[in-house]
Amino acid sequence: MKFIKPYLFAVTTLLAMSCTSQKETPSLKDAYKSDFYIGTALSADQIEVKNAKEDSLIRKEFNAITAENIMKSMYVHPQKDKYDFTLADKFVAYGEKNKMFIHGHTLIWHSQLAPWMEKIADSTEMKAFMQDHINTIVSKYKGKINSWDVVNEALNEDGTLRQSVFLKTLGEKYLVDAFKLATKADPKAELYYNDYNIEEPAKRAGAIALIKKIKAEGGKVDGVGIQGHWRLGSPSIEEIEKSILEYSALGVKVAFTELDITVLPNPWDLKGAEISQNFEGSAKMNPYPKALPDSIQNKLAERYASIFKLFLKHKDKISRVTFWGVHDGQSWLNDWPIKGRTNYPLPFDATLRHKKAYDSILNLKETKE
Repeated sequence: MKFIKPYLFAVTTLLAMSCTSQKETPSLKDAYKSDFYIGTALSADQIEVKNAKEDSLIRKEFNAITAENIMKSMYVHPQKDKYDFTLADKFVAYGEKNKMFIHGHTLIWHSQLAPWMEKIADSTEMKAFMQDHINTIVSKYKGKINSWDVVNEALNEDGTLRQSVFLKTLGEKYLVDAFKLATKADPKAELYYNDYNIEEPAKRAGAIALIKKIKAEGGKVDGVGIQGHWRLGSPSIEEIEKSILEYSALGVKVAFTELDITVLPNPWDLKGAEISQNFEGSAKMNPYPKALPDSIQNKLAERYASIFKLFLKHKDKISRVTFWGVHDGQSWLNDWPIKGRTNYPLPFDATLRHKKAYDSILNLKETKE
């Protein structure tokens, strides 16, 4: 009996240390596993696992992935009679290997088109392109890619339809056709309309009208993707909440698909994510070239906390929250709308260390539980 008590003490101590150790290394995906998927956008290098430290962070923190660029038309369908699935295959294999929710981005988008696509001027040719493009890509990954951004950014800021090459050649019907083609290619995949600024009243009204029209004409829309390229002070939590409620009322899921929060000043108080816009740089427009001051770190943490508090309030309506990038160094906001700036929009910094913003998101769950 003399030996049993020390043995039990040692075992108990080890178990306690183990529990403490597990508590010290939480993750976003585990903290929110009963609420919604926590996703990230992967670059080509991350898909090919070129940095082991980054890969470890991705696998630990996220349970959903989106390809940042490699599934866009110019990369996956560079020529009329040629598809390139090299990186797309690796992206899907990565998600399968790590048991992640895999999101396809994007099938029909006016931007980052292959040059030959931009030259299509005939309705018959455009219809044939859409049919071949959507069917080929979605069929190839049938049962593997869980959801798709079928149409991306089809709206202007006032809620009217963007004058894209698709609208010019096919009229509004292209929207319905795109969703019908995707449904036929993989009936079980979840299909999303994805856009930026659709939490703003005018554009939100346009998105609601668009989704209603597609559904009324027999298209299957499972969800709306609100990109969430936001700022420290806007949009308001009230407008984001209105958007969640109004989209959910359509009978669709709500996802936040490209979440990041710029901490830098923007020219002309620019909002959104129109990637063709670029402006001249200046020291005034790049105020934190080396590091982010604590005061701004705190503001970013508070902003993320208020956003995720809202997400938790409406977790029954939200399917996925995806950050647009793994860490600050990867963010597209370092080059948009002004090239060469240093931005800090994500929960992890460029050295892969978590920021106060990360803690603020995680603490919401810890304090609740």
